[in-house]
Amino acid sequence: MRAAMLTAYNAPLEIGEVPDPTPGPGEVLVRVMASGVNPLDTKIRRGVAAHAEMAPPAVLGIDLAGVVQAVGAQVDRFRIGDEVFGMTGGVGGLQGTLAELAAVDTRLIAHKPESLSMMQTAALPLGFITSWEGLVDRAGVVAGQRVLIHGGAGGVGFLAVQLAIARGAQVFATGSPSSQEVIRHAGATPIDYTASTVEEYVDRYTGGDGFDIVVDNVGGATLDASFTAVKRYSGHVVSALGWGTHSLAPLSFRGATYSGVFTLMPLLTGRRREHHGRIVAEAATLADGGRLIPRLHSESFALDDVNAAYEAVENGTATGKVVVLPDG
Repeated sequence: MRAAMLTAYNAPLEIGEVPDPTPGPGEVLVRVMASGVNPLDTKIRRGVAAHAEMAPPAVLGIDLAGVVQAVGAQVDRFRIGDEVFGMTGGVGGLQGTLAELAAVDTRLIAHKPESLSMMQTAALPLGFITSWEGLVDRAGVVAGQRVLIHGGAGGVGFLAVQLAIARGAQVFATGSPSSQEVIRHAGATPIDYTASTVEEYVDRYTGGDGFDIVVDNVGGATLDASFTAVKRYSGHVVSALGWGTHSLAPLSFRGATYSGVFTLMPLLTGRRREHHGRIVAEAATLADGGRLIPRLHSESFALDDVNAAYEAVENGTATGKVVVLPDG
């Protein structure tokens, strides 16, 4: 099969021929119709994502949508011809999705939503799983809560907005001036973080009380701002980028709580993979109910154009989630 190979860090991916994978027990062989490109993928290529544990030579790519071509032993949920999707590899030494075929653990996948194309579906897994683990698993979002999502126009934030709305929350999202309409289109009240301070928008939208849940998809100073925007006593901050050194004093003085999300854990450890499969099944249900749709980049890319796809993500020119079509 043809695949995009990482042969050296910080070098272009190389297209070449590699042996077809064979599905083992509990696995299916998927013909990859679409592979979503995440910022994490580009960090792995550059060699600045040691936490993903991916060393060359390797096939990159974390998210896929495709069609089952063969079924391994001990598989009863999927059959040849099933359309599936999930976050299945590209970290922890697992073959990634920038290839024509991938043998994947069935615990990680679900049936593709009928209402979305392969391209749209491949744009969901990592972003939606991260959102679910933060909003549902950690923060326990419920109807009527006020939720603030930082980076609401991003690949994760755009899906997090829709998930929080689907759970009945009143959603607000920060973004740059150019992203305000995108955030509004997702269903949230947009907040231009360049035009108002944390104190100003907390006062405007919560009467100074703070938000029940604050979701940080940016990290750094934005996580620090989250600690001052959360509601006293009952508020909860969740972040997928809480990797730096931060003062907990603002959070402690509000009596609020914090959780971190590390979405790669099941891929790296092999534990709780069933939970990821259940989460993407929830994504399919929401999508088919008209409550979840990704924001796609205006251009798709063939496998031969994979480096242009990565460049669009790295240089910030992408207008939505970038998707590569390994099967053409």
